[in-house]
Amino acid sequence: MAENEQQTIVVGAQAQSTNNTITLLEALFILWKKRFTLCLFLAAGALIGLVIGQWIRPQFTSDALLQIDVKGNKAANRAMGEMGAILDVASPADAEIELIKSRLVLNYVVSEEHLNYSATPTSALNRLLHREGRMDLDYLFIPDMARTEKWWAVVTGDDTYAVYNEDETRLVEGKVGQMLKVLYAGDTLQIRVSRMRATVGEEFRISMTNPLIAVRSLAAGLKVAEKGKQTGVIGVSFSHRYADRAASILNTIANTYVRQNVEMRSAEAEKTLEFLESQLPGVKAKLDSSEKVLADYRHSIGSVDMTGETQAHLNKEVDLQRQLLHLEQERQQATRLFKEEHPSVQTIVKQQNRLRGELARLKKTAESMPVTQQEMIRLQEEVSVNNAQYTAMLNNIQQLRVVRAGEVGNVRIVDFAQVEPIQSKPKKFNILICSMAAAFMLGVLWVFMLRMMRNGVRSSQELEHATEVSVFAKIPESRNRLLRDKRHKLTLVEASPNDQASEAFRTLQTAVDFSLTEGQKVLMICGLMPGVGKSFVSKNLAAVYAMNGKRVLLIDADMRKGVIRSSKYLGLAEVLSGKIPWRETVAESRCQNLFVMGCGKRLMSPSELLRHDLFKTLLEEMKSEYDMILVDTPPVSMVTDAELIFPLVDFALMVVHYGTDSVAQIKENLANLRRYADKPCAFVMNHCEYEPGHYYGYGYYGKGYYGKGYFSKS
Repeated sequence: MAENEQQTIVVGAQAQSTNNTITLLEALFILWKKRFTLCLFLAAGALIGLVIGQWIRPQFTSDALLQIDVKGNKAANRAMGEMGAILDVASPADAEIELIKSRLVLNYVVSEEHLNYSATPTSALNRLLHREGRMDLDYLFIPDMARTEKWWAVVTGDDTYAVYNEDETRLVEGKVGQMLKVLYAGDTLQIRVSRMRATVGEEFRISMTNPLIAVRSLAAGLKVAEKGKQTGVIGVSFSHRYADRAASILNTIANTYVRQNVEMRSAEAEKTLEFLESQLPGVKAKLDSSEKVLADYRHSIGSVDMTGETQAHLNKEVDLQRQLLHLEQERQQATRLFKEEHPSVQTIVKQQNRLRGELARLKKTAESMPVTQQEMIRLQEEVSVNNAQYTAMLNNIQQLRVVRAGEVGNVRIVDFAQVEPIQSKPKKFNILICSMAAAFMLGVLWVFMLRMMRNGVRSSQELEHATEVSVFAKIPESRNRLLRDKRHKLTLVEASPNDQASEAFRTLQTAVDFSLTEGQKVLMICGLMPGVGKSFVSKNLAAVYAMNGKRVLLIDADMRKGVIRSSKYLGLAEVLSGKIPWRETVAESRCQNLFVMGCGKRLMSPSELLRHDLFKTLLEEMKSEYDMILVDTPPVSMVTDAELIFPLVDFALMVVHYGTDSVAQIKENLANLRRYADKPCAFVMNHCEYEPGHYYGYGYYGKGYYGKGYFSKS
């Protein structure tokens, strides 16, 4: 006994586990069964995608191509020699990209292209139909006190418009190209429209944006990237709702950037030129002074003959001084661009130290010469050095003037932006596909969420092991159920006898027949909650019995909300009240051998009538005239009517909603019935869904006998 109980628990646990686990095949079937729901989600997604595609304003993208000359200005290099190489510092592409997106460039573009003013159409219908007009503002000034207000411009003619404030007050009217001014909020409101293409009556929302915000918006929409690696070629693109504006804005950006580049490089040459010109008078005065000192010394000592060795010594010393002077100029220019620790500066310093060492050795050699020759050498050396310094400075000044006049920068525009006739955005097909994919995923999620929320019993084995009550049949869903008429013109088994659900009812009849003993004719059909389909089961089971030649009476005992009605308005309520004999309430249905007793007039508390012995006597009388009596009762969990009828019948069928009614609810209501009587009963699972590996049919014939099921394709 213990082993059997343990085995029952294990099997029940396995059934529960199987019930909560969904295989891939089952998941695919669930989606296939809910394909119409998924189609609705797909249709909704397609509609949303189409609306979004229409709602997004068209965008046109223009592009331009810039080239950075990494070798620098060759003409300047040739003119300046080594000084030109020092001044020419080529910028890498990454640095140039950041300069293009800098406020230095974009501030000018915002001002030049009037990007901090906007006139936006307000009609949603025109936006969906892509029939929006256009209004370009050339100038707009809104007083500071009125910046937070809303402003509109309304088209009044082919080239006229009027300006309104948020109070819908008409402030001023004018023509395109005309500067309009009106006093407002202690200041002057000014507006000028440069272009307008719109229908009369169309409204535009006009606004003035902070220039810094406009710069950020422009930078965010600007795409700048180097073409390839280390190519020095930069691609720039920009999108705008108007193709001509996209090209105009992008060309302004390119021209402004090139101009700023030229100005920056010209500024470097200009600063160097200013420095040399400021030093030139001092160098000239120093040269004149040294020449005068040399002339005075020669006059004082008379004629002095210099040997060849002395002259060679003097020439070499002067040459070293010139080299030192040239290196000092290079060092001064380099320190303006680099720090002292930079390799370029350190190389010049090392060369200077080497030349100073050679010059010191020459001076030590000159100490052995006569005093007059030493002094003459010193004075001539000073004159030569000053003259060389002055001459070099004049040459550099002339070269820098040439460079300043011919400076073109190290950036050029390869391709200017042109008006693009084909819109780049929105990608309507991509939006449609993404919207439909998202809708389909939401639909799948919705289907499985509903499945998870319907955590009722799905396995007949699970229900049988939990309640120790047999499941006689599993009635599948059927489209043919729609054929049945609410006034009992046709039942499912009549309208579609070959349907799988009809076969399930015939299986149910067989199971009931095997469970009833001789003389047992009264069958009660109940359900837990409204909507489980107990009346549907009652009518079709009664029709199956009638079609097999048995004389059947179907009684609607739900005197509160009964749905089974005969052609006679009077019914069970009037019979139990003693107002009319029961035979006068019975009517023959369209199905041969099937008779129906309706519920009669609906009552608020029919349980008082059911407590009397009249209904029991009534059933005994009916047994003598009918082969089978089916009693359709109210829901068990709602009222006590079914519990009062249960002791009066021979057998009870409890209809369970597949996937909705839980095992706990079923056990609780079954226990409530059995408190009134210990009568045999069985379950009928209705609204069953086909699942791979599951069968429809009945579980037991009586106690311990498994009947033959069938695999449903419904």
